[in-house]
Amino acid sequence: MEEISAANTSSAESWGAVDLKPLRVVFMGTPDFAAEALKVLLSFEGADVVAAYTQPDRPCGRGRQCKPSAVKVVALENDIPVHQPVNFKDQADIDQLAALKPDVLVVAAYGLILPQAVLDVPAVHPLNIHASLLPKYRGAAPIQRAIENGDVVTGISIMKMEAGLDTGPVLVQRALRIGHNDHAGTIHDELAKLGAICICEALARLQTGAYDFKPQDDALASYAKKLEKKEGEIDWSQPAQAVHNRIRAMYPWPGAFFDWTNADGKAIRLNVAPGEISEEAAGTIDPGTILGEMDGKLAITTGDKIYLTPEVKPQGKKAMDATSFACGYMKECT
Repeated sequence: MEEISAANTSSAESWGAVDLKPLRVVFMGTPDFAAEALKVLLSFEGADVVAAYTQPDRPCGRGRQCKPSAVKVVALENDIPVHQPVNFKDQADIDQLAALKPDVLVVAAYGLILPQAVLDVPAVHPLNIHASLLPKYRGAAPIQRAIENGDVVTGISIMKMEAGLDTGPVLVQRALRIGHNDHAGTIHDELAKLGAICICEALARLQTGAYDFKPQDDALASYAKKLEKKEGEIDWSQPAQAVHNRIRAMYPWPGAFFDWTNADGKAIRLNVAPGEISEEAAGTIDPGTILGEMDGKLAITTGDKIYLTPEVKPQGKKAMDATSFACGYMKECT
């Protein structure tokens, strides 16, 4: 498959089918990844977004105040009606969706498993924007699992939704290269852009009738389970490349961390930002030992080489660069 980036992919506007009637679209999504697709669809001539569905507002932050989802914010800014059912177990919610008479459901990181009764509502197809090259990495955390495993390519798949978890046939698929220093945050943003472009291509194909769904090969499938905070803990005894992959995969959430004991015997939890691998070997020094500042970064030993991170964040404190940490926590002020 051709490797591409969001930057050099054809723009969403180029997929417009000017002489055809726009498809009535109900959009379903919640976080920033989904909001990027909604923004593009709202300016796409091939789609008439008639409503947005998103997760109910939930308390967050220290003040536990309810915060609207990114999709809700975009929808309201563009006068798109918003619906926020807890789930679709109530027939009234399904009836409300059906009354919108959508041609297509566009789903992106909605956060709910949709029952077959919902998938049967659209007159044409229910489509999902998934952040992997299916059938690889079906499930909740495809971006992080790809980076954690050291993959150099990921991508977007636009698939027809069915009852199984990300098992539906694929309509559009585009690849994106993962750079050695990319992390989950940078790849998330690039895939969000690419997903928006791909869904416009998919809708344009549906408009013209010139499309073909390709079944997934279940024998090649893998599962990307949901992230847990505890997975951010760094095992410094692993080779530096494995450490690098883990830190990149866990950034910015849940964050990669380890417990470091200072000279006074106090244990301090440190969050580690993605950095780079030094060519210098760690030798016989215990893995997880902070050596101090090296080349402007904080040097930490791994199972084979030295890892260089630009900053660490002590628990409850602000992020610190190598010089600040070495001075404040290791008493190595110069």
